[in-house]
Amino acid sequence: MRIPSSFDPAPLLYPAFLSILVILTIPAMSKQILLPNLVLSLAALPSQLFPGNFGSGYNTVHWFFSVVPLIITQNTSIPNRQHATKQYVLRTPQDGLHPESIVSLFALHQSLLPTLRYLTTTSLLSAELQLLCIGLIDLLLFSTEPQMTILSTLLWYGGLGLFVFCRHALQSNVALARVPRWKFRRAGRIIGARQSFLAALRDGLEKKGRSALHLNANETAVDSDADEDEPEYTKLPKPRKGSLRLDILGSIRQNLTHDNEPEIRSAVDPIDQRPLSAIKGILDRQRRNTLPNLTTHDDAPISANHDQEKQKKSRKSHPFLSLTPAEARLRAWAYALYSYLVMVTLILGPIRHFIKKYALHGMDPFTWAVGYMFGNIQPLRFSITYWNLENWIPIPPLSETAQTSTPILNYIPLIRDYAYGAANTRLILLAYYVLILVGGLVLVLNLTILEVDTRRKVFHGMSVAMFLPTIPIDPCFVSLALALVLAVFIMLDLIRAAQLPPLSKPLARFLTPYVDGRDLRGPVVISHIFLLIGCAIPLWLSLASVVYTGSWPWQGWEVPTRDVSMTAGVICVGMGDAAASLIGRRFGRRKWPWAGGKSLEGSAAFATAVFIGLMFSKILLWLGGWEESIGSWYITLPKAFLCGCGASFMEAVLTGGNDNVIVPVVLWLLVRGVGL
Repeated sequence: MRIPSSFDPAPLLYPAFLSILVILTIPAMSKQILLPNLVLSLAALPSQLFPGNFGSGYNTVHWFFSVVPLIITQNTSIPNRQHATKQYVLRTPQDGLHPESIVSLFALHQSLLPTLRYLTTTSLLSAELQLLCIGLIDLLLFSTEPQMTILSTLLWYGGLGLFVFCRHALQSNVALARVPRWKFRRAGRIIGARQSFLAALRDGLEKKGRSALHLNANETAVDSDADEDEPEYTKLPKPRKGSLRLDILGSIRQNLTHDNEPEIRSAVDPIDQRPLSAIKGILDRQRRNTLPNLTTHDDAPISANHDQEKQKKSRKSHPFLSLTPAEARLRAWAYALYSYLVMVTLILGPIRHFIKKYALHGMDPFTWAVGYMFGNIQPLRFSITYWNLENWIPIPPLSETAQTSTPILNYIPLIRDYAYGAANTRLILLAYYVLILVGGLVLVLNLTILEVDTRRKVFHGMSVAMFLPTIPIDPCFVSLALALVLAVFIMLDLIRAAQLPPLSKPLARFLTPYVDGRDLRGPVVISHIFLLIGCAIPLWLSLASVVYTGSWPWQGWEVPTRDVSMTAGVICVGMGDAAASLIGRRFGRRKWPWAGGKSLEGSAAFATAVFIGLMFSKILLWLGGWEESIGSWYITLPKAFLCGCGASFMEAVLTGGNDNVIVPVVLWLLVRGVGL
């Protein structure tokens, strides 16, 4: 078997194995979702590996192959080891999906895949598209945390709602935006005067023929292809009787003057000297490639209505060509207002209801958010209690006095829970995020002289400053913030790609200086979206393996433990990737032996930055009291170094996938695998 040099193993490796490794690292969820993800991983294999579909809508052989794990679970109960302490009996769990539902996962995957490919076109590679499909299905079927339930609702309900109700409007708006402005129909008397002038030119030239184009010696023609400026004439010479010029002017006058209407002041009216000089210049100069051919190959005159018939046929094939520029702008605003109305309706309707029912225990999302963010402000608490609004706007309980036996190193929980309160701490974090964003944007806008990659790395540094020190303080709040920002990013990029006024042009102007070649592959600008996903995925995966606490209505909004793996995405994307890019581009001299262009110096910088980030996160957790001790230095340091080297090697050999998404997941697996 010959393997071509362009062979990419990414579609065979990442969708089939990455999700399974992640699930095996989360023991609390592996029992329920391991079997469905085995089916999804097999469904994500390239269809070229299997024979034809035998006339059905899906590849029947591929479908049967994907449900082989389910067939095994239904026909065996043999554990993997007879004397193992934890026997993995191959049985469908009682609290998992029903076998019929597992069988239908292949159909769901194959139906979702072309829809995502249609929406992203060529923005995503094949392996990335398969991973996105598996991730969305897992998010829909197995998300139990309130933060992930909110994200699932936004992506599935909001995404499907926009796709169903706004697809044709967005398509029409894109088609309308692609029409050049000069192709729109011109309304009013100006276009009528131009058409009459052209008709008069044809009539006069048909009378005199080609010989009349030779003017006398006093009116010598200038032969030129350049668009020179016309000379200014103050007085038009009196035309000779019987000349071509008199016939043309007479035909123009006859075509522009109507019996029942006052005479129209046209482009050749002697009162207006400026257009008259332009007409005189056209007649005085014999130009090449400007006058149309007046006869056919059979010397038969061309019909004056030929261009109009051609324009009518073009407008029938493209309906927007019959619009004037004003009508086109009005149509674009109509599409935009309709799309915005659908977005607001979806948020206030089904999305709000689903979040209220399944994520917030019956509390309205907007009133719940007031108590979640402002519940520790004393005047607000007093007003809510005085007006008996606790069932409508929940407020968190008052913090108890700190116990004297609390360890000194637990100063971060002390400040959060006893000094300021959880809600006020979230307000402080929000203000800190806004400060970092404003400072970063000011810095980026003033770095216009630097190359695009250097300016892009400022955003990586902003992610480190925002999330690395704040994730341990309130991981559930940061998880919710990342989920909401991801939904906002996707919605704004939809507005930009669909060119909906008035937001599309400002968004495009802001993103244009920071896009690279990958962003130009398709309609979706993926750099900022993948940067956010890379920072968020390790945190979301870590929160899936912890026990949630909290009293009503805050069940699921507190976690008693933290670990280093929560910050793996921020460390990998914000520190490792930025260091590798900045060092590798400037000092990289020695390349890896395989294709890809990655340098040894860049990989060393990646490993060093990740090592420093992991140790900083470990020390921060120890100072906050979430880690009893840092551990033995001779054990902790090699573990962090091993994780940094493993992530760096993965970044160097990665093909067919975005390193801002896949490498953070690999680093998360390494951190949890070595027990850092």
